[in-house]
Amino acid sequence: MTGPVLRVAALSKRFGGTQALKDVDLEVSPGEIHALIGPNGSGKSTLIKILAGYHHAEPGAVAELDGEPFDLGQVTASRHDRLRFVHQELGLVGELSAIDNLALRQGFVRTAFGNIRWPEMERRTSALVERFGLGIDVRRPLATATPVQRTVVAIAAALQGWEGRRGVLVLDEPTAVLPPGEVARLFDIVREVRDAGAGVLYVSHRMDEIFVLADRVTVIRGGRRIATRPVAELTPRTLAELMAGEEMETGHRPAPPSALTGPLLEVRGLSAGPLRGVGFDLARGERLGITGLVGSGHEIVPYAVCGAHAGRVSGRLRLPERSQRWTQARDAGDLGLPLVPADRPGEGVIGDFSVGENLTLPLLDRLRSRSGRLRRRRESALAEDWIRRVGVRTAGPGARITTLSGGNQQKVVMARCLAQRPPVLALCEPTAGVDIATRLQLYDLIERQADEGMGVIVSSSDTQDLLALCTRVLVVRDGRVAREISGRDITEPALVHAMEGTE
Repeated sequence: MTGPVLRVAALSKRFGGTQALKDVDLEVSPGEIHALIGPNGSGKSTLIKILAGYHHAEPGAVAELDGEPFDLGQVTASRHDRLRFVHQELGLVGELSAIDNLALRQGFVRTAFGNIRWPEMERRTSALVERFGLGIDVRRPLATATPVQRTVVAIAAALQGWEGRRGVLVLDEPTAVLPPGEVARLFDIVREVRDAGAGVLYVSHRMDEIFVLADRVTVIRGGRRIATRPVAELTPRTLAELMAGEEMETGHRPAPPSALTGPLLEVRGLSAGPLRGVGFDLARGERLGITGLVGSGHEIVPYAVCGAHAGRVSGRLRLPERSQRWTQARDAGDLGLPLVPADRPGEGVIGDFSVGENLTLPLLDRLRSRSGRLRRRRESALAEDWIRRVGVRTAGPGARITTLSGGNQQKVVMARCLAQRPPVLALCEPTAGVDIATRLQLYDLIERQADEGMGVIVSSSDTQDLLALCTRVLVVRDGRVAREISGRDITEPALVHAMEGTE
């Protein structure tokens, strides 16, 4: 067959008074990597959930797989076999191992008597995840795994039995927390799927990925399809303008810091997990990047500095402007430095809480009356003030946090930290899963805080974050600071070479 492997036409979806999608058309050809891109809240996630059968489409929508019509909103065995998904939330059970999570998709291997053949299950699961070279223990609960490892397991689960199949693999932000080395491995696997004749629908906010990987791109904005173009005909600027509906500047680079004063934060001999004796000073107004490959320990630094690392930690920290006394790293939480965590759904927000409740959670003691009762009006006013300051798009403080896009949820987490008015703000993967417009807004927000004298620590595997935000970068390799890069020397080749140890 030469027609599209997936065709969707006149796809619309309304939630109450909100029109999430309006007459969207989309075609994915066999042997094609088709990117789907758009601002947060544009309707990408809704479209994917309809394809997966989670939501029903409005009457009039048409959908075909290999020319065969199928019902949008109903999951059948044939459809499940030809449409595979890796959702942004991954869809894994944290209490279960990688073996069990993969078996939930494809079933267990059993003996003639019905007993599970555990050695065979372990061998099959290991073979799938070892393609990424991350050394995952497939027998441990995924709750103990890193975000990168959980992403790998979700991708492996979707690829079970896929080889040689004609269908569509849907990837929703698969590289949100992956560093360059793992991104390259994922791209190789995606290309293998394409080269086997399948179509790939690839959702990403990272434009560099679109230009490296995709053949065509569809842009949706405000629930409507704006354009479908061959990637070869676009530039980062024209693609950004299609997304935003206006001219945008995509080459954000940090302004040099003002004259640096003495250290705002001092860290000495920080050890935790793979970290071994890391030390640094952070000046007022400085934006310090921390990066490295998976397993280097760079992602642990902001957690350890903020007293949020779950494992053993040693070393000492000091805020000289507050006290000349050193604080042991195991007591770092006493310093009260807030953290923007890497795993926003798991660590950053409480899904059952409202926007306002998520925002004011660490400030409740300040919002209580002398009798101990929470002053609701003051809480609501504080939430509304910070919602306005950071530009959260929401119906109001009372809206449930899960009704917001990922980028707007990230703004709420940022606002919660900034409302505490800390001297230092620590961020881990701050722009994972957000679109370019929101990314630029977050960059501006972080830069404004630094301009007002706040020290900022940015731990990120995304070189775009480091280039746009940081005035100095520490590259961690094998648990130690292997290189320091400053100012104009912060370039993508320099960062990648330093991480890989090939400089």
